Amino acid sequence: MAYDPRRDDPRRVRQSGARNPRDDGRRREDARRREEARRREEARRRKARKKKRKIILLIIEIIVLIGLAGGAWMITRGTTSIQKININEDDIVINETVAQNESLKGYRNIALFGVDARNKSLGKGNRSDTIIIASINEDTGDVRLCSVFRDTYLNLGNDTYNKCNAAYAKGGPEQAINMLNMNLDLNITDYVTVGFSGLAEVIDALGGVTIDVKENEIVHLNNYQISMVGKSDDEENFYATEGKDYIAVKNAGEQKLNGLQATAYCRIRYVGDDFQRAERQRTVIAKCLEIAKKSNPKELASAYNSVTSYISTSLDSSEIIELLGDVAKYNIVASDGFPFETNRATGKVGSKGSCVIPVNLEQNVVLLQEFLFDNKDYVPSEQVKKYSEKVSSDTGH
Repeated sequence: MAYDPRRDDPRRVRQSGARNPRDDGRRREDARRREEARRREEARRRKARKKKRKIILLIIEIIVLIGLAGGAWMITRGTTSIQKININEDDIVINETVAQNESLKGYRNIALFGVDARNKSLGKGNRSDTIIIASINEDTGDVRLCSVFRDTYLNLGNDTYNKCNAAYAKGGPEQAINMLNMNLDLNITDYVTVGFSGLAEVIDALGGVTIDVKENEIVHLNNYQISMVGKSDDEENFYATEGKDYIAVKNAGEQKLNGLQATAYCRIRYVGDDFQRAERQRTVIAKCLEIAKKSNPKELASAYNSVTSYISTSLDSSEIIELLGDVAKYNIVASDGFPFETNRATGKVGSKGSCVIPVNLEQNVVLLQEFLFDNKDYVPSEQVKKYSEKVSSDTGH
């Protein structure tokens, strides 16, 4: 058959009713773009719908964090607003398979950090002496708290291994969040950091907390009060005037502690060990929440205003204060520490010094998933299995 150039003429193809492959490609590309735009719009709407719920849930963080361990410096009233350290969620690491983990759905997991920020800077450069995971059941308002012991030997979020509180010092809240997500198979994207110096201010604004003080805790509680408000000639030995600078605790038993006293109580580490210190912190958290739930919005706003200078989060003060009244729905139903008592040890790890060692990190993660989400059949991610092998190799456990 003779060659007919009209056969390949696009105009002739269109005139004959046949489909032009280039037109098909354009239509497919247009459809793809429309679908992408639809998905982006739907994602934006979902994000907007979640924003108010997210703000409400983060109120509990503010109340929780007022119970964190106290700092070693003089308590002063701040005048500045909350610090902003924005987290780029694209830089947050969530292990493969975790995003599809059905047991995490319906929960919001939040990282709570307490740092000894001497200059009120709450970003990197500060070790997070307190690390708590707050897991909130969005349907029931039940809250489970899990302290991550600060000396726990873990991947710091950059494939180096050390005491986990070094993650915050090296990379601020973003790296600390990644450290938690990577080692514990979590999906945290939200955080609140509090500088320890704000604790006494807030507890005083709440009217104090009732604590059962043990006889052997009294001397240390009072010594920590002196170290926080006293003067020193050598930065080691402090002196203060009882009745003027601080009010000494005289007797054991259940009693109301003021802000300074409660802060000192949280810092005690010479009665028991660091595990009991973390337990004291969680006790104060629970007591503060009990008071907050019974307080009126004006009292809660006053407590919140007392600590704004010592908080870093992504929310505006006005948003949090507006929704403080919803705190009554929350109940702390359980608290524990990671690694769990049945699966942990202590010991020196080379140049890292004395560490808390997860005896089989993988098994600890299984226990954590059961504790936080009632998931008894959890299978850790491949990443956690790899980190677990490294921790065991480095520590001998």
